[in-house]
Amino acid sequence: MPNETIAEHYSQLIGLGRPWRVSRVEVSHPGQEVLIFVVRASRPRLRCPECDRPCGGYDTRERRWRHLDTMQYRTYVIAEVPRVRCEEHGVRQVAVPWSDPGSRFTALFEGLVIDWLGEANVRAIARRLRLSWDQVAGIQARAVRRGLARREPRCPRQIGVDETSFQKRHEYVTVIHDIDEKVVVHVADDRKQETLESYFEGLGPEGCAALERIAMDMWAPYIAATRARVPDADSKIVFDKFHIAKHLGDAVDQVRKRENRELASEGDERLRGTRYLWLRNPERMSVKQWREFAPLRHSRLKVARAWAIKEAAMLLWGYVRPGWAQRMWHRWYRWAIRSRLDPIKRVARMIKRHWQGVINAATTEVTNARAEAINSRIQWVKRMACGYRNRENFRNAIYFHLGGLDLYPEALKSAHTNA
Repeated sequence: MPNETIAEHYSQLIGLGRPWRVSRVEVSHPGQEVLIFVVRASRPRLRCPECDRPCGGYDTRERRWRHLDTMQYRTYVIAEVPRVRCEEHGVRQVAVPWSDPGSRFTALFEGLVIDWLGEANVRAIARRLRLSWDQVAGIQARAVRRGLARREPRCPRQIGVDETSFQKRHEYVTVIHDIDEKVVVHVADDRKQETLESYFEGLGPEGCAALERIAMDMWAPYIAATRARVPDADSKIVFDKFHIAKHLGDAVDQVRKRENRELASEGDERLRGTRYLWLRNPERMSVKQWREFAPLRHSRLKVARAWAIKEAAMLLWGYVRPGWAQRMWHRWYRWAIRSRLDPIKRVARMIKRHWQGVINAATTEVTNARAEAINSRIQWVKRMACGYRNRENFRNAIYFHLGGLDLYPEALKSAHTNA
């Protein structure tokens, strides 16, 4: 095939238009590379890439971009790209149609990496595409920056607030998601009061006033931040069923452990290996498991009493009238506080301290279950990556997978409408 035909072929594949065209294509068999040389076929007036104003030329520099492989050969686009001097923005490189500013990869190549990031971890992608870990992470970071810049300002009606651990130490990031849209809207370091307050500040007074429900765990800094920034906060905070179930499940397990030690010292092994029977949701038990569990749950064991109190609390949801919810939760509280089971009593007192948020949860369908699903997905992302080198990479991964962002390069959209 003549070189002119090959050049025209690559011009179409890359999506070039005037004034750019492919001048020649070279193949290096020893280096296993394909080099695509691009030139400006005409000399249109140069413009600043920031403000699009006509500017005088400053200089020209050769740049190289990694492109999609040709067969098994790595492929690069090479071009002499002008720089301009803008009165407002200083010296800037003019925009090229095959790549976004600041990237050393073509838009098509970045689009490929973005697709792969949805399927595999950074290390595997770097190995398969013959890139470094930092190069793949850089493409992900640029994708997230683009997505956040394109995202329309939103004032959600209902949000969930949760924390997730970073690496193996006691370090956390705060994750806020829009319950209605089911996407992460904010990720910030730590789980302090000022962490959540910074998000509320970004919403502004009108955005905070528009919030109807804020689902969260009973974490004091989050509560304080919400009360400081959100009008009528106590009527909007929801401490949902999932977190109360978790606290009560932990209390039941503490009762079981203590009682198991006492019984084992007397040669009674009834509670040995029964942990998951007490913690499992009865709705997820098979008929056989439920029947086998019957002698234990109907016994006079302390853990059976703790389990009954926990399961009774799981029925106190979905009330239409707050008055009924108040009465039934008061009745449950009196039972729990008189149970003579210290772990159960501690949870009962915790619920009493956060009474309004529990009643709000019992009378609304808003829960933080979506936050837990998001947290599970985050933990999956973290495991798949075998950890992240810093919090910025971790935040980028959360936004990338759960932010509902428009991630693809602008050059890919403008030059390849089918991408």
